Formats: sequence, C-alpha cells, structure tokens
Amino acid sequence: MWPIIENALEHNGLITAFAVVGAIMWLSVLLSKYLTFGRVHGSAIAIVIGLVLAWVGGTVTGGQKGLADMALFSGIGLMGGAMLRDFAIVATAFEVQATEARKAGMIGAVALLLGTVLPFIVGAAVAYAFGYRDAVSMTTIGAGAVTYIVGPVTGAALGASSDVMALSIATGLIKAILVMVFTPVSARLLALDNPRSAMVFGGLAGTVSGVTAGLAATDRRLVPYGALTATFHTGLGCLMGPSILYFCIRGLVG
Repeated sequence: MWPIIENALEHNGLITAFAVVGAIMWLSVLLSKYLTFGRVHGSAIAIVIGLVLAWVGGTVTGGQKGLADMALFSGIGLMGGAMLRDFAIVATAFEVQATEARKAGMIGAVALLLGTVLPFIVGAAVAYAFGYRDAVSMTTIGAGAVTYIVGPVTGAALGASSDVMALSIATGLIKAILVMVFTPVSARLLALDNPRSAMVFGGLAGTVSGVTAGLAATDRRLVPYGALTATFHTGLGCLMGPSILYFCIRGLVG
C-alpha cells in the first residue's frame, strides 16, 4: 500500500509540496496559539521548522537543496523557487488602492532609500569587523543585510565565493525573522494602523517575507501596502548592490 502512495506523491510533487507546507503552517499556527499565546507569529515558527527540515534533508541526502533533494519532496524545490515566490509577491500588489499608495509620497521614497542604505552599512561594517576586508565580500554581506535576495544577487554579479553568499543569505534570513517577530510587538509604538505608515515601514524594513508576516499578525489589511514598498526595496537593492554600493565600498577599502 505504501509504495503506491509514495509513487503517487512523487509523481505529483507540487501537490505534495502544497500539502506539506499546509501541514507545517497548520502546526505552526497551533504552536503559536497554544505554546506562545500569540506572541510569536505562526509564520516565524514555520520558518524555523522549514530550516530544521532543510538541514535534515541536506544531512540525509548530502545534497544542496534540503528536502527537495529527496524524491518524495522534490516539488518543494519548484514551490519554493523564484517563479512562485515572485508570483505571490506581485499578487499582493493587486490589492493596493492607488489613492492610498500616493499618500506615502516623498516620505515613502526616502524610507525606501534609507531602508536600503542603512542595513547595507551595518552589514558591511559587521563583515569588516569579522575579517572580511575585501570589497566584494563586504558588499555581498552588506547586501544580504538588505534582504536575503539582494545578497546572493549581488554576490553572483560580483563573483563572490559561495561561503560569502551563504553568509549573506543567513544575514538576510535573520533580519526577516526579527522583523517578523517584532513587528506585532512594536506596532503600536510605530503607529502601524494605516496604509501610509505600512508603506513607510515596508520601505524601511525591506524584507518582503518579514514585513508581510509581521503586518499579517498586526492587521492583514496593511499587508499589500507594506509588501508593495518592500518589493521595490528588493529591486532597488539588486540595482544598487553590484553598482553604486560596491563602488563606494571599493573606494573605501580598495
């Protein structure tokens, strides 16, 4: 009986992936509700579970794609790939009302710029403090502090080593989890109760996953607005990382 089920799951990898992720989210929501009493959002718990499963899959198979290296869960590689990720991000923008988006105005643009430059400076400074003194490594790790997407994109453009790109991804992932966890806690302090403040927050925080999950735990109606500027933030970082920011770092360290 099990071989038949296993064969069906392997031949319908994407459906299996949706079922696995759905089960993980269901478990995460229960843990959030009954274990942390809502203080830690279910999305943050789900990310931790996903990281653990990725480590287990990589350890068992010796591969580089976590659970996706196992034939039974190969569909997770497609589901977690860039195509569906970008589709989900773009889909959130269709809920944005143009009249509300325009209210962000110049302050939204300034927040977008600051949210790109300031994390980069912090990330590059930390990289320098830990012994990464060349411009490529500092730029790549600094770009990872912008988002975990900007880091590897910048590293690939500059020819950074795989371990440096891995550090940039880890840096961005930690940032995403921190934003995700602390957004609901600090929502009242940050006045996250209207579309304009959500767009400014999305521009400053930058990480799409962190902003989306954090705002979902605060007020799901604000998610499209925060995700909109956070998405622009990722694009801006990918443009500035291998160009302007790299040349600035190169001018400083040679």
